[in-house]
Amino acid sequence: MRPARAVIDLSALRHNYRLARQMSGAKALAVVKADAYGHGAVRCAQALEGEADGFAVACIEEALQLRAAGITAPVLLLEGFFEASELPLIVEHGLWCVVHSLWQLEAIEQARLSQPLQVWLKLDSGMHRVGLHPKDYQVAYQRLLASGKVAKIVLMSHFARADELDCPSSTEQLAVFDAARQGLSAEISLRNSPAVLGWPQIPSDWVRPGIMLYGATPFETDTAASAPLQPVMTLQSKVISVRELPAGEAVGYGARFVTQRPSRIGVVAMGYADGYPRLAPNGTPVLVDGVRTVLAGRVSMDMLNVDLTDVPQAGVGSTVELWGKQVLASDVAQTAGTIAYQIFCNLRRVPLQYV
Repeated sequence: MRPARAVIDLSALRHNYRLARQMSGAKALAVVKADAYGHGAVRCAQALEGEADGFAVACIEEALQLRAAGITAPVLLLEGFFEASELPLIVEHGLWCVVHSLWQLEAIEQARLSQPLQVWLKLDSGMHRVGLHPKDYQVAYQRLLASGKVAKIVLMSHFARADELDCPSSTEQLAVFDAARQGLSAEISLRNSPAVLGWPQIPSDWVRPGIMLYGATPFETDTAASAPLQPVMTLQSKVISVRELPAGEAVGYGARFVTQRPSRIGVVAMGYADGYPRLAPNGTPVLVDGVRTVLAGRVSMDMLNVDLTDVPQAGVGSTVELWGKQVLASDVAQTAGTIAYQIFCNLRRVPLQYV
């Protein structure tokens, strides 16, 4: 059996969720969209069920997967509904729903619903992705109340640059949000992972921890605030072959790596078809039998090469950590010119093992 696997530490997941609640002093929706960022939405939600104030997903398909698995906690649809025909399902399964567009508001007004909705009304405070224009926000709030179709409204927005701790954008967006909601009496939700960790002064009755749940920093470099996070996923495999090469030998596709000394090169059962980033360069950190070494050559579809010259005890069968508690996913992502979010979400074919 191919040795590649991703070990998911559910106790670390619970630790990170508790940290989000503790740091924010607020209720927290655990964001488990995109299959819990590649960690397995159902198992992660089950690990947090009974403790989490609720969950957040991108769409109704993800929400129904949780309900089918027995998750009874509140589930928020972060993109709301895509068609008015979803509204009866939203009511049937007790889902909470973001409203970010006027057409969604109109669909709710026109719908015949057996129960009122819990709505999170989203403002575009400056990110310019989705959300109501500030000039429409108060009117939308009042129309939702007047519709008789809504039991509760939470006011929300999303920060574009909260991961940049020296950037004024988040405080500017907060000012837009405060102006737009002036006079409205409702709970608010503003803080995502970087805002939970880096912007404690921003108010939020509800927080929405995503990447921090999985133990990766949302910042370009580690901060004191992100230091207590515990990595949840350890991507592992094993060495399946070893080559003894003299100096001057090219390794792998494109001859991108050339030995500078007599070298031992190990082949690992892991490649870009598993989600390991193809653009990871020579020198990307890996751990072999607990010893830190580096990638040597271009990543193939099913295999990659590591330099074992300074790990003499390693050989066929040696355990390799591609990222996890010793080699941080954010470090691998940074060397590959991407982010931890993406390499987690790109994981495929590798079986998940829960501990």
